Amino acid sequence: MFARSTEMGNAKASDCGTSKRYGPHVFYIVTNLNANEGVQRHEFNNVNRLLFAIFCVAVSIACLADEVKKPTVMILPSDNWCTQRYFTQSFDNQGSTVKVSDYQRAFTEDLELPQVISKVGGVLTGMGYSLKDAEMEIKSLGVKQAEDDVLTSKTSGASIAETPLDILKRRMKSDIVIQLWWNITKDPAGKVVSFTLEAFDAYTNKRIATATGNSKPTTSAIPVALEEAVKANVKEFDKQLDKWYADQKKNGREIALTVRCWDSWDNDLETEYNGEELTDVIQNWIRKNTVNGSFNLSDGTETFAQFEQVRIPLKDKNGNAMDARAFATSLRKYLQKAPFDITSKVVIRGLGEAILILGEK
Repeated sequence: MFARSTEMGNAKASDCGTSKRYGPHVFYIVTNLNANEGVQRHEFNNVNRLLFAIFCVAVSIACLADEVKKPTVMILPSDNWCTQRYFTQSFDNQGSTVKVSDYQRAFTEDLELPQVISKVGGVLTGMGYSLKDAEMEIKSLGVKQAEDDVLTSKTSGASIAETPLDILKRRMKSDIVIQLWWNITKDPAGKVVSFTLEAFDAYTNKRIATATGNSKPTTSAIPVALEEAVKANVKEFDKQLDKWYADQKKNGREIALTVRCWDSWDNDLETEYNGEELTDVIQNWIRKNTVNGSFNLSDGTETFAQFEQVRIPLKDKNGNAMDARAFATSLRKYLQKAPFDITSKVVIRGLGEAILILGEK
């Protein structure tokens, strides 16, 4: 018994000895594991914080880029410059002969023009504007211009004419058309280049900015002298364009919409649908689909309605640029459905004017 008790005691003592012998190592390992886990968690949290910070910076940059984004521009020689150099052509606008600038001849025959446009375009590009290459598009118009000049009804043969500039604006889809005029005068120290830049809303043809100035007397080539003159006088011009574009983003792009009725149509704009005249139906649709419901019914009869200062979003729901044609097409599709079931045709003039003719294609 005593021996057995002694063995048990020795065993316990042996166990205690083992515990004392291995305890510190076990404690060290467990403590080390916990420490490593803490470090990993700390590093994981740091990575998360870093990723979140990067995300916030990216979002901020995207928002800032959207705020500072500048409009697209197209530079053309002014009508005055073209007239002085006889770069004009006659245009038949529904029976009336109108003289318009012949840009195709100007770019082809005047060797200085492409260089000047390139230099001025470089100044604007350096300021953040997106430049459309008008020269290349003008050269590609060719035979297509004759086909696109007049848009005609399939049924009655009535036509709506577009000028070559209307066609160019519609195809280029720039926000702004800048017309450039320049002249050279002699000076004892060399030559002085005078210039005028005029910016027009491509959708409404309204003048939105102007800049004018002179170069210092110089012996440099005309395109180089003109570039320096524009650089020295373009700041206020840039501010005017920024102000206009900020208004466009806030209040919508301005277009004009005309609604007409074919003589062959049995109904008119006073026809009632569910107790509401068609004119009112159209006004309600425009109100819902414009920015802040902004538009003005400037004139109207039972067969005609003229909507001006129609402020449409810059982009549609899919992120595509909106113009008068897209807006009028949406209205056409709406009126095509019940209870109206109206067949209609959309005719466009440039980017900012559309005519919806009710009653036939």
